[in-house]
Amino acid sequence: MKKKKIVVIGFLGTQLDSGRGSTRWEKWRPTVALTQHEDVVIDRLELLFNRGYEALLQQVTQDIGAVSPETSVVPREIEMDDPWDFEQVYSALFDFARAYPFDPEHEEYWVHITTGTHVVQICMFLMTEALYFPGRLLQTSPPRRHAPGEPGSFALIDLDLSKYDQIAQRFSREQQEGVAFLKSGIATRNPRFNAMIDEIERVAIKSRAPILLMGPTGAGKSFLARRLYELKKARRQLDGRFVEINCATLHGDGAGSTLFGHVKGAFTGAASERAGLLRSAGKGLLFLDEIGELGLDEQAMLLKAIEEKRFLPVGADHEVHSDFQLIAGTNRDLAREVARGRFRDDLFARINLWTYELPGLAERREDIEPNIDYLLHEFGAENGQLVRFNKEARDRYMRFAMSPQARWSGNFRDLSASVMRMATLAEAGRVTSGIVDAEALRLERLWQPAQATQGEGGHIDLDALLGEQAAQLDQFDALQLEAVIRICRASTSLSEAGRSLFAVSRQAKRQPNDADRLKKYLARFGLAWDDVRA
Repeated sequence: MKKKKIVVIGFLGTQLDSGRGSTRWEKWRPTVALTQHEDVVIDRLELLFNRGYEALLQQVTQDIGAVSPETSVVPREIEMDDPWDFEQVYSALFDFARAYPFDPEHEEYWVHITTGTHVVQICMFLMTEALYFPGRLLQTSPPRRHAPGEPGSFALIDLDLSKYDQIAQRFSREQQEGVAFLKSGIATRNPRFNAMIDEIERVAIKSRAPILLMGPTGAGKSFLARRLYELKKARRQLDGRFVEINCATLHGDGAGSTLFGHVKGAFTGAASERAGLLRSAGKGLLFLDEIGELGLDEQAMLLKAIEEKRFLPVGADHEVHSDFQLIAGTNRDLAREVARGRFRDDLFARINLWTYELPGLAERREDIEPNIDYLLHEFGAENGQLVRFNKEARDRYMRFAMSPQARWSGNFRDLSASVMRMATLAEAGRVTSGIVDAEALRLERLWQPAQATQGEGGHIDLDALLGEQAAQLDQFDALQLEAVIRICRASTSLSEAGRSLFAVSRQAKRQPNDADRLKKYLARFGLAWDDVRA
C-alpha cells in the first residue's frame, strides 16, 4: 500500500517564527524546526498567515526550502482583523476548512497548534475535534538545552479517546460509579430495571432536557429524582437547589402562586412577594411529582417556563427568568389524559423526550433481597446498631415476600416500613422468626382492603364506568367485566392483574403478554387501566 503524504496545517508564528540575519538559526522557530526532523518528511505545509506579515512569510518559506527542499510551502492568507477575537478566528478557520480540498485517502493531516494566539490554538483544537480538520493535532517543543540548529521534539495527539485504554477504562468506571450511585449501591438483579438505570445515567450526564418518570406510587420516582440531582451536582452540572412538589397538593389560585410566585398585593392575603418554586429551582432541579394533577392554566405557564426559561408571576406585569432542569413524575397514562383533554398535548410532547417507567416492587421481586440488605444497613448507620436476620427468619420472610400473598401495593414504601418495624423490634440486633411471622400478619391486614374487593362484597358501578353502554351488556358480559375490574383494582399494575387473570393459560404460551391481553379485553368496552383503577 502506498504511503500517504504528510500535510501540516499551521499558523505563521509572528513572534516564535521571527528572526533576522544569521542569528535566526540559533533560535528555535517552530514552523522551520518542524521540517528539520530527519525521521519525518513533511510533504506539504499549508501555512496560514494574516495580512501584513508577507515579509516574515517569505523568510520562513526560504528557510524551509534550505533545510527541507522536499517540503512544499503553500501560503494561505486568512482574513481576520483581531486574532484574539474568538468569533473572527473561528469563522475564518471554518471558511478555510469548508473550502479546502481534503483528501484523507491519499494524505495524512497534522494540525500544528504551537504557533498563533491562544485563541487561534483553541479554535484549531475545536475544529480538529469536530472533524472539520480530518487529522491529528501536532504539538512541537524546543530542545531541552539550548543547542543551535536542534529541531526540538514533536508529539501527535489523537482525539479519538476510544483508542486510549486507560482513558476508556476511566470513563467506563465513571459511568459504572454513576449507575451505582443512582441505585444507592444496591445490587439490583432485575435486567429491565438495570438497563433503564444505565440509560438514565447517560442521559442525565449528557442532557438538560426534561425527564419523565412514570410508575405506581412508591416505585421510587422521588428517590431517583433526588439521586439524579446529586449526581449532576457532583459533576458540577448544577449549582442550584433540589426543589420538589407533589402537584396533587396544588389547588385553585394557590397553585399558580406556589409554582410561579406572586407580587405583593396580587390577591387578598398577598402581603408580600413570593418567589415561587420555579425561581427557587433556578440553576438547580425541579421535580414535579404527579404532574398529571396540574390544572390546564398551570400547564400552559409551565410549558412557557420550560421552553423560554421565562414566566409571569401571579399579578406581575414583567416576566422573570429561571433556568432550571425539570424532572416530572406521574402514575397516570399521560397520553390518555391528552386524549381526554385533561393534559396539554404540547406540554406532553415537551416532557416526553426521555420517558422511563419504573416497575413496581411486585414486578421486580428479585430485587427485594438486595433492598432488604440496603435498608438494614441504612437502619444500622442511622441508629448505631447492626441488625441482621437469623437464617430461618430470613428464609421465612423471603418466602412470604416472594409469594402471591405479598401484594406490595405500596411498593418500596411498604418494604421500607416493614424492614424498619422488624429492625426496631429486633432484640440484640437479631430479627427472629417470631418477628417475621408477626410482620407478615401485619402486612396481610394492611393489604386486606384491596384483597377484599376481589370478593363478592366489592361493588362495581358499571353505569358510572360505561354510561349508556352498560345497559347494552348481556348479564354474562357484565358479571365477567365486574370480576375483571375487581382484580384490576386489587392489583398494583396492569402486568400483575394480567398474571392473576391468565395464570393458567399463560403457561401454554411461549412469550406470554398478560398486560396486552388484559388491555385488549378492557378496550372492547372502551376502558383503559386508569379508568378501572379510578
